[in-house]
Amino acid sequence: MHDAESPRCGAFSQPDGAVRWRVWAPRAGRVELVLIDGHSRRHPPMEPEPGGFFRYDASGISEGQRYAFRLNNGPERPDPMTLWQPDGVHQPSAVLFPERFAWDERGWTGLPRRDLVLYELHVGTFTPEGTFDAVVSRLDALKDLGATAIEIMPVAQFPGPRNWGYDGVHPFAPQNSYGGPHGLQRLVNACHTRGLAVLLDVVYNHLGPEGNYLHEFGPYFTDRCRTPWGPAFNCDDFGCDPVREWILANVRLWIGQYRMDGLRLDATHAIFDQGPRHILREIKEAADTAARALGRPAHIIAEHLRNDPRLLQSPERGGYGLDAEWNDDFHHAVHAFLTGERQGYYVDFGEPRDFPKLCENTFLLDGVYSQFRGRRFGAPAGDLTGDRFVVSIQTHDQVGNRAGSERLASLIPPSKLRLAASLLLLAPHLPMLFMGEEYGEDRPFWFFCSFLDRRLVEAVRSGRQREYAALLAGAKIADPQAEATFAACRLSWSWPEGTPRAGLRRLYRDLLTARRRWPALRDFAHRRARLLPDSSEPNVLHMIRGGEREEELHVYFNLTDRVQPLDDGGRRRLFRSEAERYGGVNDAEGMQELRPYECVALGAHELESADAAASFASNSACPG
Repeated sequence: MHDAESPRCGAFSQPDGAVRWRVWAPRAGRVELVLIDGHSRRHPPMEPEPGGFFRYDASGISEGQRYAFRLNNGPERPDPMTLWQPDGVHQPSAVLFPERFAWDERGWTGLPRRDLVLYELHVGTFTPEGTFDAVVSRLDALKDLGATAIEIMPVAQFPGPRNWGYDGVHPFAPQNSYGGPHGLQRLVNACHTRGLAVLLDVVYNHLGPEGNYLHEFGPYFTDRCRTPWGPAFNCDDFGCDPVREWILANVRLWIGQYRMDGLRLDATHAIFDQGPRHILREIKEAADTAARALGRPAHIIAEHLRNDPRLLQSPERGGYGLDAEWNDDFHHAVHAFLTGERQGYYVDFGEPRDFPKLCENTFLLDGVYSQFRGRRFGAPAGDLTGDRFVVSIQTHDQVGNRAGSERLASLIPPSKLRLAASLLLLAPHLPMLFMGEEYGEDRPFWFFCSFLDRRLVEAVRSGRQREYAALLAGAKIADPQAEATFAACRLSWSWPEGTPRAGLRRLYRDLLTARRRWPALRDFAHRRARLLPDSSEPNVLHMIRGGEREEELHVYFNLTDRVQPLDDGGRRRLFRSEAERYGGVNDAEGMQELRPYECVALGAHELESADAAASFASNSACPG
């Protein structure tokens, strides 16, 4: 399952039980394998092979055997394809046999794309324990909520025990402080036994600044391009073939050996490849091949900040064939409208007239002028259906990269929070929740790290302070290196009955149930929207979902702080965001009107059985 012209690298078992080590190190004339047993070390020389590869075989090797490489009699370095760093980024690697894990997935065959309801979580702050195994204890609650897939922020080994994950330096090795490779396999297995898919956030545009030794081995990076976070990977320059294979081997590891249901590719706009077959296309092909062997689909979702539909278009049409793309326009439009913020990129968003285009055409910036960028930006989504785009109202980036790292619940009142949730969950796109938003978590999500290099720590501290001090009128930014900053980000995981939190979580649960049951919400092709009474007085957004008239869902969003009239046209009232069960006002009032910032969904009897439909419009419990 690798390119025949690029030998497999890393430490892996052979059919006869021996272990083979292979490393690509064209910048070294001599490479030694360092086998470590306690305080003793052996340094057998590795046999050179064509193309800058070196190999060594040994029998009687157990899982956990520590090892490292020495290049030209230099210091010991971890394996560039290490699967396990039990002692940290700078320490020796450990032999792992991931194929020996005893999977018991109870017939799991994956999920179709249209069924994805993503739940983004950070392992370290999702629970007090901050481990893969601890995440398992909350999976039943996520299943009950209606999430169908967890999206795990990056877990590639990073310095120390605390990090967002985007500073990882060993892309093949799950973070040791989270529970390492065995803990991650247990988490994926537990998700599949509960009918939950698992997607992993991966970073193929750069490595972190500490513990990155790849440049000593070979031309992993290019001088022609740089990302905002460091040198770019060499995908198209001299000696790039083994680098491309290194990336594709990582894809095969997560989809094949860890049985992930997909990958979220970080910042694909910062992956540079001018070759005739873009690395993104090859990533999708590698993922599909690995998933096909397991009898399931693989979902490759790109974060791309240029509103470029080519990522999703088929190779026959000149695209890369990825499955879905983040649409930040949705977040920016909702956030700017409800908060009134217009700084930075929010200057292009926030008007009520944005919403019909957002519903019907996906991108707002689709080739039109962007004031923030001072030029035209983006391209039309064309005939791509709504389930090719992931939308959100909160993410780790949009919360954590604010000056105060406030969540939405700390910025807007409950009625607006319910409206934001309704816009997200009734939109004709794939929704992604950021951990805790379903009950209105108000603890911040600061940027945090635990670098070991003191100079790097000071550089990060001063950089964050300079970046945000002006926005906070000189206030001191939370110290990213402090453990207290990290601890403040742990979820409260609390929604006591009778509180606004309980009502908000009930709203999320009800609407996620509706997404599974109402035919119109499973139709991502037919979507229409308009402003009422008209665009000159945009008080109400009227969105229509569904292609069959008898299955149409009519959704009205009051975009004002005033009561607005509502003509139900004889349709059944299926949902009201300001119902008492969600923390709104008394249900007996205002049945023929829209309360301030209220969302109301109307449909025919056929959308749902009478009893189930009534449960959304009354105080009775929504069927699970």
